[in-house]
Formats: sequence, C-alpha cells, structure tokens
Amino acid sequence: MDIPQGPLLDKILFFAEEADLPEFDQIKISQWIQKTIAAEDSSYESINIVFCSDDFLLRLNKEHLAHDYYTDIITFQYETEPIEGELFISMDRVKENATERNIPFLTELYRVMIHGVLHMIGYGDNTQEEEKLIRSKEDHYLTQIV
Repeated sequence: MDIPQGPLLDKILFFAEEADLPEFDQIKISQWIQKTIAAEDSSYESINIVFCSDDFLLRLNKEHLAHDYYTDIITFQYETEPIEGELFISMDRVKENATERNIPFLTELYRVMIHGVLHMIGYGDNTQEEEKLIRSKEDHYLTQIV
C-alpha cells in the first residue's frame, strides 16, 4: 500500500492547548494514521490532533456534549468521507491511564489517538459489542506502531 508523501503529511497536524506537545516522531505517527485509514478503506482530508489539559477537555465536554466529567479524548468530526475533524486528547488522562495500566505513556497515547481515528472511520463504542470491536482494532493497529 502506497502512503502519500509531501503535502498530505501536512493534513495531519499536532497542536497543544494548556499542555505540552508530547515528544514523538510526528511523521511516523502521521504515516501510521494514514495507513490505518487506508487499511479501513477510508480516506481523509485533514485531521488536527490537539493535546490538552484535563480542564480544557472538561470545558469542551461540558460546552459541546453537555457532559460534566473528565475523559481522555473527544472526537469532533466535520466530514465523514473524506474524514475531516479534530481529536482533543487530555494529557492528564493519558498519563493517569498509563500509570494505572502499568504501560508506557506513548503506548497509551497512541492507543487514544488511534481510538479517535477509528471513531472518525465509523467505529462506535456505545455497546459491549461495539466496544469489543473497537478495542480489537486498537490492539491490531498498535502492533503496527509500538
């Protein structure tokens, strides 16, 4: 499978709000996300990944989803095909999840990132069956990066 080079890499962008941008190979992660999307027979226009604080994500959760609780990720999808949207990831939640699960921080960060991408592709996690499927997809795609 051919992975686009050049300008398409600029269509997966990383930002930080009220948190530090984590250290990882952005090109490698962009290519991994592209491969995942292609493997799922989907395409994308642009994806912004925003790393933020618990408080920042809580404000988004309250304002846009009327949820008053912390979460590790919120996915905003503006277009479905090609995919266009934003992933907001709480660095505080990712750190806490990694500690609780006794796994490396980057492994948990990548799991949360690919979870959001899988939501954009169309996978849900509202039922036990959907959650089982999305978790198996996460596990599969994590083996391709970590």
